[in-house]
Amino acid sequence: MITLLDYGAGNVRSVVNAIERLGETVKPVSGAEDIRSAEKLVFPGVGNFHSMMRILNEKQYVQPLTDYLAENRPFLGICLGLQALFDSSQEAPGIRGLGVIPGVVKRFDVDLSVPHIGWNGINIKQPSRIFHDLTGDERFYFVHSYHVVPENNEVVLTTTDYGYEFVSAVRKGNIIATQFHPEKSGQTGLSILKNFLDRNLKASLPKVVTRKTTLSKRIIACLDVRSNDQGDLVVTKGDQYDVREKGDVRNLGKPVELARRYYEEGADEITFLNITGFRDFPLEDMPMLEVLQETSKNVFVPLTIGGGIRDYTDADGRNYSALEVASEYFRSGADKVSIGSDAVLVVEEYLKTGRKTGKSAIEEIARVYGNQAVVISIDPRRVYVNSPEEVAHPVIETRFPGPGGEQYCWYQCTIKGGREGRDLDASTLARVCEELGAGEILLNCIDRDGTNAGFDIELINLVRNAVTIPVIASSGAGCVEHFYEVFSQTKAESALAAGIFHRREVPVGDVKKYLNGKVDVRM
Repeated sequence: MITLLDYGAGNVRSVVNAIERLGETVKPVSGAEDIRSAEKLVFPGVGNFHSMMRILNEKQYVQPLTDYLAENRPFLGICLGLQALFDSSQEAPGIRGLGVIPGVVKRFDVDLSVPHIGWNGINIKQPSRIFHDLTGDERFYFVHSYHVVPENNEVVLTTTDYGYEFVSAVRKGNIIATQFHPEKSGQTGLSILKNFLDRNLKASLPKVVTRKTTLSKRIIACLDVRSNDQGDLVVTKGDQYDVREKGDVRNLGKPVELARRYYEEGADEITFLNITGFRDFPLEDMPMLEVLQETSKNVFVPLTIGGGIRDYTDADGRNYSALEVASEYFRSGADKVSIGSDAVLVVEEYLKTGRKTGKSAIEEIARVYGNQAVVISIDPRRVYVNSPEEVAHPVIETRFPGPGGEQYCWYQCTIKGGREGRDLDASTLARVCEELGAGEILLNCIDRDGTNAGFDIELINLVRNAVTIPVIASSGAGCVEHFYEVFSQTKAESALAAGIFHRREVPVGDVKKYLNGKVDVRM
């Protein structure tokens, strides 16, 4: 029996699924006594340090948890479950952590994108049974803006490089905690969990050479999901956002089956975009929630869900906040939520006053779940002009002239699936969303969507230079060379594709094989 400390924030479904996949039974903590009586305790902390400690104190979990740890009983902390062990965090000044390990949690101070999101390596510093049968060359999934700084190096289990070397796992007796997510690190991560759960294993140290680890470029498979005319939930794909062919919605497969296929082919993340979400109330869209729940049983890489992350009032007059909608997605298996049209509306309101309200979907979700959980999906199109002075927006000189020979363009944001343009440009939207708390940008391009002409490099460089958070390049991939082009000509951290994967024109594995040796990717 494995006891799971679920304090009510973030996606713990994947941890439960991973442990059950390994043949164990999971018992969620429902009270302080469950912590005291646990044989093995797993604490998958997710989100914001302040929110986590507030909930632990409200539920009166802090004292039984510190007692459990003081007795040196088997414990595995994950992500925020690692940071909780320390005295304090820069994320929440004045808030006390559990104080089990002396030290603090600091924000990354690097000339790189923050959060640190993606697959990185580890340097193993001391023996542990969780490394049984590992070589030390494996990659693990990270998603965090803060890292631990112990006072005593004797507790350091692993380190990882991101601008500088930081502590990525600790061990103190039977207490083990990792900054990376084993439950989101594929088969390697499952091995870590299996080794922790196996009480018969002895501590071992893989034969490794200390080296500088690197963050891999991510290849993301995207699934546009909607109901077809027969009412079936299908994966579809449009050409410049038109998903119909000869009057019918394109049906490219079932979402759960395709997601599992991409996971097995080596996709680093899976993104679901519920493209009917702006019309339908998400919490009544049970098939989409079921897709997440079923996918998370067999897919152990990060899952992002987009569509309908906004405030709603249902037919009975009950109000639901965007935070409630996002929470249901997280509880169903999502690791991140993607906000599209509503981010445009939020930014438009912000620009009128220049003041944060604290009540927008971006701010509320980031405050509870952390900025790494909020992805902004931008859907821009080119608007050509004859000179930069024609508009009050950032204008670029383009290598691809407009229909009238125009040498300049700006990127207009759209809403409602690209059907309505707004007086807002893509780089401003991205920059303001970062200020409001977003942790990642999913950068689409209507002009390139479905064309197989390659990513819009000019757009990606424009937006990437406007923000300090990671950018996912999307729209236009047609061959393996396009992925190399986007990684060699921009600083985008990841690249996303849909149609070429669905139609098996370019399998995920072929992209990885082509990039291997040219770009750092997880194989």
